[in-house]
Amino acid sequence: MFRTLLSALSTALIVAACATLPSAAPDAAPMPSSPPAVTAADIGRMFYGVRQWPEPIPGVRDVHSHARPEIARVVNVSLLLTADFDAKVLSGTAQLGVIGRPGADHVVLDTRNLDIHWVIGGDKVLRYELGPEDPILGRSLTVWFDTPTTAEDNFRTVVIAYSTRPDAAALQWLKPEQTAGGQKPYLFSQGQAILTRTWIPTQDSPGIRQSWQAGIDVPAGLRAVMSGEMRSPDEGEIPTLYHQETGQRRWNFRMTNPVPPYLIAIAVGDVAFAPIDERTGVWTEPSMLHAAEAELAPTAGMVDAAEALYGPYRWGRYDLLVLPPSFPFGGMENPRLTFATPTIIAGDQSLVSLVAHELAHSWSGNLVTNATWDDFWLNEGFTVYFENRIMEAVYGRDRALMLQSLGWGDLQSVLARLPPEDTRLKLNLVGRDPDEGMNDVAYEKGAALLFTIERIVGRERFDVWLKGYFERNAFRPMTTEMFLADIRTHLVTTRALEDQLMMDAWIYQSGMPSNWVPPVSGAFAPVDAAARSFHAGGPAAAVPWAGWSTQERQRFLAWRPEGRVAGADWLTPAQLADLEATLKLREEGNAELVFAWLQIAVQHHYQPAVPTLERFLTTMGRRKFVLPLFTSLWAEGDWGRGIATSLYARARPGYHPVTTNSVDAVVGRP
Repeated sequence: MFRTLLSALSTALIVAACATLPSAAPDAAPMPSSPPAVTAADIGRMFYGVRQWPEPIPGVRDVHSHARPEIARVVNVSLLLTADFDAKVLSGTAQLGVIGRPGADHVVLDTRNLDIHWVIGGDKVLRYELGPEDPILGRSLTVWFDTPTTAEDNFRTVVIAYSTRPDAAALQWLKPEQTAGGQKPYLFSQGQAILTRTWIPTQDSPGIRQSWQAGIDVPAGLRAVMSGEMRSPDEGEIPTLYHQETGQRRWNFRMTNPVPPYLIAIAVGDVAFAPIDERTGVWTEPSMLHAAEAELAPTAGMVDAAEALYGPYRWGRYDLLVLPPSFPFGGMENPRLTFATPTIIAGDQSLVSLVAHELAHSWSGNLVTNATWDDFWLNEGFTVYFENRIMEAVYGRDRALMLQSLGWGDLQSVLARLPPEDTRLKLNLVGRDPDEGMNDVAYEKGAALLFTIERIVGRERFDVWLKGYFERNAFRPMTTEMFLADIRTHLVTTRALEDQLMMDAWIYQSGMPSNWVPPVSGAFAPVDAAARSFHAGGPAAAVPWAGWSTQERQRFLAWRPEGRVAGADWLTPAQLADLEATLKLREEGNAELVFAWLQIAVQHHYQPAVPTLERFLTTMGRRKFVLPLFTSLWAEGDWGRGIATSLYARARPGYHPVTTNSVDAVVGRP
């Protein structure tokens, strides 16, 4: 019925139907003066979804979504959108493929700050209603079907005409001067955790996986890329078009594997491509392409190493898009196209563990996904463990141990700062933004649990289980309780082993269980000795900085004297000046090292480092660096707060909403 209805649909019918819409629902937005000329070919000749009902997970309710998947759930999204850089708006249509329980007469979707223009199903205008505004969740969008579903006829299509707003939290529209090239504008999205609803009206829950396809119209001279397969003119069911009257170009994409909505991602800009091997490559602005290609050359070997560990890569290509500096994360694991921060370009491939991390997400997170954000550790803890195994396979055990040890240090500081209930792996985020659960507890404590299981049961047995876990649960949502059922069925099958592992304590109790053994890197012993010697009054010239790896340098800058009281200085102004000059920290280009140095400088009120701080915070927007530095400034009383307030007022316009939402809570909105 789906294809028959679409083939019968015509532009004239849609436009005629839309003319009656203003009376269709009391909360309907005003109709645009000229409804889009949408055709059946445009809005849905492809459908990559399932026609059988995907059973909801018993007892699981996503508190961060308005959706009611037990009634009707979205299984496919088809987008036809135009990018308007002057208005900073995406507008067009989203066709949703929906499966309903017998008797379902409506579907509930998630939206936030979207303008809904009309809704149709088949050849009928559909009634819809927007619910009240929730500051975290946005507004529900309920659409009533023309006829209820039955056991024999459970599939419905819903076409929603809509437009985003300039302040859509998932989207950042960059002016030309905010890009590396400085000549053309740029757009990118960041959907995790619950921001996809600000640019696509769908069921925005990680447990409701959806296949998708898209046609994106962009201005001449710009290119669209997305987290799906790019369709060429002769392959795409929707042909690539060049619009003579507007000078726009249409780029077409599809994702046949069902994914959680936060993994639907888009970028539009002046971007070029360089292959690394036959299935990996890098996209970025032309002026950055050579450096990015050289920096990310290890990607191909990492894919091979990952497959050797835990089975085939299931997504076709693995490419990376190096974004402008305002991208808020280190990387985002969008399928087929990882979005990455330019701070990864250190010039010496020293920060490519970020690539290993995002690649590992192709199994843990993308293939097997947390069903709700309370189970976020299932994405990130597994990924940190897998990342470390990739790094060990490619670079050796010593480097992997250094990375583990640095992660353990990060976790210690987080455990000391967070309230006890937030140091559990299984979270309770009712009434809270899921971003509050995105910290090193999920990442490093989650990985520590897996390292503990590996140590106790043995690596060989653990690897067999983990590879099987990915195979058994591919393209499925996962809960903590389902994880426990899986590992207790396939690996932990005796009471004695269960007692040794203490899995319930790891997951449901605060802090670190008694069976945790912190990682120890032998490479860090001389680094710690050098740090102690410098602290005791030795010259910075005695520090063997030039011969150290980036990880050893990070360890040196992260060292603190044992028993130091929070807020107390541990270096003199003369030592700080010696450190800065001898190690050339003002000229340092490695973002991880600059960040570590600035944390020292801020905590000592070291005024000569303020220009470095200002330059760092106004030229990139990675939240991992931005939020802790503003938090540290704010903790330093009048000195730090004066700098923070002035600096944030200048830097904030260049940050993505993901970053500003976090920093606003510390500094306040200018």
